Amino acid sequence: MKVNALRCMQWSTLALALAALAPALAQTWPTKPVRLVASFPPGTPGDVIARLIQPALQAAWKQPVVVENKPGAGGNIAAVDVAQAKDDHTLLVGPDTVLTINPHLYKKLGIDLRQSLRPVTYFASFNQMLVCHPATGVTTLAKFVQLPAARTYASGGPGSPSHMAMEMLLAATGTKLTHVPYRGPGPAAQDIIAGHVDCGFIVSSVVLPHVQSGRLQAVAVSSKARSVLLPAVPTVAGSGYAGFDATFFETLMAPTSLPISVVEQIQREVRAALTTPAMTARLAEMDLRVEANTPQESERRGREDFAKWGAVARQTQLQLD
Repeated sequence: MKVNALRCMQWSTLALALAALAPALAQTWPTKPVRLVASFPPGTPGDVIARLIQPALQAAWKQPVVVENKPGAGGNIAAVDVAQAKDDHTLLVGPDTVLTINPHLYKKLGIDLRQSLRPVTYFASFNQMLVCHPATGVTTLAKFVQLPAARTYASGGPGSPSHMAMEMLLAATGTKLTHVPYRGPGPAAQDIIAGHVDCGFIVSSVVLPHVQSGRLQAVAVSSKARSVLLPAVPTVAGSGYAGFDATFFETLMAPTSLPISVVEQIQREVRAALTTPAMTARLAEMDLRVEANTPQESERRGREDFAKWGAVARQTQLQLD
């Protein structure tokens, strides 16, 4: 009994020591340059947000902040890089789909991203805009669902928000189109403009200028609310498919090994950088709505969306490896 009591005291002392170390780490973090690994190419929403808040974070952290793009495999290349990082100064920038969609689609990744990464905060929410080349004659969702199966749609890559939003729409409407994946939403939009692909569900910040210039025809948006920049474009839900909601989030994620005290510190400093009037207005110009929520709020929403997209993956029988 005395031995057991002694062991309990030793474990209690160790636990108290570790608890005391966590705040100390938070107070001293970062101790070296911070690397933000963006999972999609330059110019995509997450990359843009990271570069916009980079100066504020450098000032708060008193360390260089480097943004590095590692696109590919629906964000998995960057995600695995961050999950396997050996330091506490490498963070992931990318859509929430890395944790809410990819685990359903990539079964042979060799790493459990949901166990290896956790959300620090959601930078901002964004939608996808269904656009078509004007020559298709598609101006409404009713006309879109009448397209023959031989027609094509572009996405920003397998498992990307644009891919999953379109698959969700095709399943809801019973439409069948051929998928043409690209390495990011920019190239996908350019090939729709060129007429090489008929349509696409592309992040609105990328296609807005082309819709405004008339080079692309906007048909509908994927979120529950209309775009504040193009309020005349209806939602899918408001076009006869009640309950349709493909809202996505640009996020900041960290390895689960990072102490929660540091994660919460990072969230507070990111929130301060994101919620200034100037930054909120700048992101609104790109149809991005600031979230800046807590790690706990992000995890709760992530669990809900993981279940939602799992149902879509099963319904459409999507498997990418």
